[in-house]
Amino acid sequence: MTQPPPPPHQPSEQPPQQGGFGPPQEQPPQPPAQPAQPPAQSAQPPAAPQPGYGHPQPGYGHPQPGYGHPQGPAPAPGYGYPQQPPAPQPGYGYPGPGAQQNPYAQPHTPYGQAPYGQPPYGQQPGYGHPGGPLPPTAVTPGGSGGRSNAVVFIVLAAVVAIALIVGAGVLYANRSGDDGRKPVTAASGGGDKDGSGGGSGAREKVPADPDAKSLFTVPMPKTDDTVVTSGSWLTGEVYAKSGIAEIVGHDPASGAERWKVKLPGPVCAVTDHVTSDDRTAIVFQPKMPAKGSSAGCSQVAALDLDAGRLLWTKTVRTGDAPVNLDNVTVAQHTVAVGSNDGGAAFDIASGKSLWQPKPGDSCFDAGYGGGTRMAVVRKCGGYDDRQLHIQNIDPATGKVIADYKMPPGVEYASIVSTDPLVAAADVGDAAGDGSGVSDYFSIDNRTGRLLARISAPGKTYAGRCDGISRVEDCREVVAGDGKLFVPTEEHDGTKQFSKTNEIVVFDLATGKETGRRAEAGDGWTLSPLRMDGRDLIAYKRPPYDQGGRIVRYDAASFKETTLLKNPADQDDRRAEAAMLPQYAEILYGDGRLYMSAVYAHKVTAGREQLVIAFGTDG
Repeated sequence: MTQPPPPPHQPSEQPPQQGGFGPPQEQPPQPPAQPAQPPAQSAQPPAAPQPGYGHPQPGYGHPQPGYGHPQGPAPAPGYGYPQQPPAPQPGYGYPGPGAQQNPYAQPHTPYGQAPYGQPPYGQQPGYGHPGGPLPPTAVTPGGSGGRSNAVVFIVLAAVVAIALIVGAGVLYANRSGDDGRKPVTAASGGGDKDGSGGGSGAREKVPADPDAKSLFTVPMPKTDDTVVTSGSWLTGEVYAKSGIAEIVGHDPASGAERWKVKLPGPVCAVTDHVTSDDRTAIVFQPKMPAKGSSAGCSQVAALDLDAGRLLWTKTVRTGDAPVNLDNVTVAQHTVAVGSNDGGAAFDIASGKSLWQPKPGDSCFDAGYGGGTRMAVVRKCGGYDDRQLHIQNIDPATGKVIADYKMPPGVEYASIVSTDPLVAAADVGDAAGDGSGVSDYFSIDNRTGRLLARISAPGKTYAGRCDGISRVEDCREVVAGDGKLFVPTEEHDGTKQFSKTNEIVVFDLATGKETGRRAEAGDGWTLSPLRMDGRDLIAYKRPPYDQGGRIVRYDAASFKETTLLKNPADQDDRRAEAAMLPQYAEILYGDGRLYMSAVYAHKVTAGREQLVIAFGTDG
């Protein structure tokens, strides 16, 4: 796909001119004095790893071509701009120079993300991507009381060369709490079904025979551009997956199409969270754009996954202009959308507005995390003097329950989990590996008190977060049952030419390692997926000659139990090799594993799949 060169690397986030907007807010509670935290360890960029069985070649976060990944020359990097991967190189266990190219060579890019500072999931400009850099604006601090900020209009650049991450121009009403009122108590209830809250969610059964078979595949849709296909959900009735400007519901066992929801334009942003009655939310473009351009990601809708229909579609406006939205989440019965400058919230059943732009101070919401609770990354102050807050809020009203002030100098932060409340940030750009994480912050979601700050040097740990635009988009890291599960980077195994890694467990109350550690084994690598009650479910990426596995680690003993073993025949291995946990969406439930690509692109060689599904006989 021929593209003009991107502009120089620079942040796309623009500070508000006069403030943000959203619902009226309470005064955030002032946390008790806390002991000084040690400075984050500065991690140097890791040395290039050596290839191993079925493992990719190093590229420091830059993907290499593989099934489900774009092909072609790499343009120069720039903030918010995608990069095309270089050609794959053979790894350990593959033929040497002059032999047939290794079909399993895979990118070595952090969990589920594209190179950081670029659109998530290795997105390329085109359908589903906004266009045009935003000009910088100045911040005028001011205002008090409520959660109100003045609306700022941001003018898109005259020439749209390459699509950026979804742009924004919306500010929220002040939730800084200058009105002096006390914060509300924690909201009860919740509908998140992924069990990420710890100690909740249904337990997966251990099958009599974990050997799985291929259930079905969904072919990659045809396109001559690169189109976002983010979004996959699993309920008791359906497996749903985004395609090109559509979402299709499949029978979970056979893959047969049960319903199809056509959209006017491509999907831009999704959330993993699903309510107890199987509803979720998406953001999409209002029409199909021309190749290499964007129609703006201005539409937010609630989706009934079981019925296969949109419940409502809304826009957020500043004056007459619709706001471009780049993140969306669901908490209890609230849909919240945000951009680099703010957002709004709606009731998921009716579409009733819960908060919208209002005049106010210079604080604004960068984005939300959902699930059983709702949290927000809230930004205050000028662009050169930014202060971030991590706030637990009432999903129905937006009122502050608890507030934690991030260390000075932190420009971006991510929500790893809302219950327990865990945030992540690259403090002082110390990670050194483009992962977006140098430290995790465990926060009391009732008081806002910092429980622990967990250092996670990029050269040691592999968890990834895209706090720049996707506040909720953290991968290969799971929080639950009072613990944080983080994988290590790949390193040499005990056997010649082998690679492996571990999952390390931290106590969220103390920040210390618990002593529990899961070892992947030679040739295997582990990626945490989600909680299953108090237990952890993880994906084991295999050596080149075996199929992957889904395993569970017992909360008490941390003993490993295999729940599913993928087939090892060549076609299945080839399809699975394309679905890296760093890129693909991986869902496991009821003895079935679903792996799907997060974008479609022009297929240049071989057979590529949008979805592959495996399952046991029970």
